[in-house]
Amino acid sequence: MSIAFVIIPVYFVEKGISIELTGLVIGIVGIPMTIKFIWGGIVDYFVRFGRKWFIVLGGALLALSMFGVIFIDPANGLILFTILIFIGVCGTGFLDVSSDAWAIEIGSLKERGKINGSMFAGQYAGMAIGSSVLSLVASNYSYNMSFILAGIIYIIIIIFPLAIRETNIVIKKHNISKILIGEFKKKQTQIRTILTPLLWINKGLIILIIPLYMKVVLNLDIAQIGIIVAIFPITSAVGSIISGLVADKIPRKIALSIFVIFSTILSALFIFANTWIIIAIIYGIYGFLQGGYITINCAMLMDITNPKVGASQYSILTSLGNVGMLSGETLSGRLISVFGFTGAFLYSAWIFGPAIIVLNFVKKHKMNKS
Repeated sequence: MSIAFVIIPVYFVEKGISIELTGLVIGIVGIPMTIKFIWGGIVDYFVRFGRKWFIVLGGALLALSMFGVIFIDPANGLILFTILIFIGVCGTGFLDVSSDAWAIEIGSLKERGKINGSMFAGQYAGMAIGSSVLSLVASNYSYNMSFILAGIIYIIIIIFPLAIRETNIVIKKHNISKILIGEFKKKQTQIRTILTPLLWINKGLIILIIPLYMKVVLNLDIAQIGIIVAIFPITSAVGSIISGLVADKIPRKIALSIFVIFSTILSALFIFANTWIIIAIIYGIYGFLQGGYITINCAMLMDITNPKVGASQYSILTSLGNVGMLSGETLSGRLISVFGFTGAFLYSAWIFGPAIIVLNFVKKHKMNKS
């Protein structure tokens, strides 16, 4: 996330690549996360081998991607640079769906909020470290050094699942297609399927607009941007943990509504961020809220996921979330070009409206107090 949403956008701007093209490239490399159902289907098909080996595969692809781009100048080889990052994101897809499926298998329904809270807190903590450390490396040494460091980190990541014994491997394969069709015929599954991408569009817009705004409007350098951006995942991690606990105590629908309403307000408040102090404060509060609504949303998706097809069904649902986020990322450059940063921020707030309408139709899960 640090590489995709902080390092690469600022790197491209310094290379003279337009903001609109930057947004398009980030949108393209995000496509593998919108087709997570493919990676999920593969993981479920080979379920007899367990989940952890696909986590290892994903980390290896990420490392190879980072080591590959150090030989490419995006100003002269943008297509090849994009392809290599695309391959790395495919690795992210395998790592992501395997981890989710493993969590669904070993966790109970009453723990879904805490499970997602801890998972997203870890993800955001990684982004906080990545945004600050990798940005400092890029500023003091080079962008290629930040890519090399990221590749080393990915290699370290895959050591952890190797050290864990997977004891719940399922030998019997299920009729994946038949089970999935039955699950997606359910009305509440359909409603949450529509809700998820609507919620995630705002995330895609804000996460890419902010670094560009700090570079173009506030004239901050990559080191300053990295430090400020690091505030977002730190507060997001806190928001994930707290919202996860809340979502296990009160109806998830109520918890989600609260976080979404306040996120709408904070998205609009970015238009007043004319200094680094103000943007740091607003960005921090927004991060807390975004970490909250994403965590609760994913807990709600786990509630309706059948463990027999955990990788496939959950990856389809979260893929749709990533479709929404990808739409926001791809639109961000165009919105800035047409309406300016102020218009883009206001649009990011407005986009929550349809999500709030759909959220009204979500009902309690019959196997859960939510």
